[in-house]
Amino acid sequence: MNSSLFTERKKIIETQHEHLIQQKNKPVFQSHGWFTRYEHPVLTSEHIPLTWRYDFNPVTNPFFMERLSVNAAFNAGAIFFNEKYYLVARVEGADRKSFFAIAESSSGIDNFRYWDEPLAIPETQTPDTNVYDMRLVQHEDGWIYGLFCTERRDPSAPPSDQSAAIAQCGIVRTHDLKKWERLPDLQTKSPQQRNVVLHPELIRGKYAFYTRPQDGFIDAGSGGGIGFGLSASMEPALISNEQIIDDRIYHTIKESKNGMGPAPIKTDKGWLQLAHGVRNTAAGLRYVLYVFLTDLQDPTKVIAKPGGYFLAPEGIERIGDVSNVVFSNGWIAHENGDVYLYYASSDTRTHVATTSVAQLLDYVLHTPEDGLRSAVSVQQRMELIQRNRTIQQSH
Repeated sequence: MNSSLFTERKKIIETQHEHLIQQKNKPVFQSHGWFTRYEHPVLTSEHIPLTWRYDFNPVTNPFFMERLSVNAAFNAGAIFFNEKYYLVARVEGADRKSFFAIAESSSGIDNFRYWDEPLAIPETQTPDTNVYDMRLVQHEDGWIYGLFCTERRDPSAPPSDQSAAIAQCGIVRTHDLKKWERLPDLQTKSPQQRNVVLHPELIRGKYAFYTRPQDGFIDAGSGGGIGFGLSASMEPALISNEQIIDDRIYHTIKESKNGMGPAPIKTDKGWLQLAHGVRNTAAGLRYVLYVFLTDLQDPTKVIAKPGGYFLAPEGIERIGDVSNVVFSNGWIAHENGDVYLYYASSDTRTHVATTSVAQLLDYVLHTPEDGLRSAVSVQQRMELIQRNRTIQQSH
């Protein structure tokens, strides 16, 4: 056994790991003014604790090799709890299985450090093959709920098809982020469900859900669009009727698919909603984020919907396991109006962007809607040019 090699590699890797975690994150100026990006991702596969990846026994691991590699850390739910920022990340191993792990930070923009162990989510009578993309919400009933995608192989698929799957919404709840109770999966009439979000308040005395009904695991089919439904209880959560509140539309950022991101932010103007839109391109699917506003009393009523995307992948964000993708299922709004938006890029890493409720409302209320035709887009720009020309001439 070459103990010197073990010791040397272990020391180098531990030093690099600690340097990565303690790395300061600097803001990056954004000319659009909607939000601020930051220089570094807040979570990557390299942030995962070394004890989760390496065997620290020099006898059984003389070369100090990874035994359980991690491929990615992304699509994190977010919550501000006990004066700290917590991300429940989707951690994907090299074996393609995802699991949940909590990382915490005092700043919300850097120094995220994982807890000692990943979350052990209880299984139902039908075990999950894969779990991912947890949305966290502090509900008015006193519980913190986590809604996530639970994936199982389609039992009706022939043995020759080992990719056919069924996605549904799994539900857990907790009071302290440490002890998690598994509830029955959400029941709806849709064959498949993804991107389900729990509204933070009761609506007419019932639990309200944003859904994404779809026919297939990947393709929306006759389904799609962001739905809304009510359930009398969480044990079990049962939606008998879904209505689409934000549909897919031809030749827009959401023509192929769309789905809700995290739970909405309550403002005096309405509920701020963050969602992702998907369109097809010659290079494959492209995911972007968009924002819209729904009525305070009736969250099924969309009252403002800016055209185009709010956040799209840039630079290194465009490269990864599933390229040209941004996705968010976590943001945090403080009482002073500051907003921390956590988003993943290309199914690989997690970033943070900061903005404010005031900026988001200004954006959502004063950005024109999608005119759905090139001629209308030109007209909108001509009107802006004319307004600016008038202002310039007056000065």
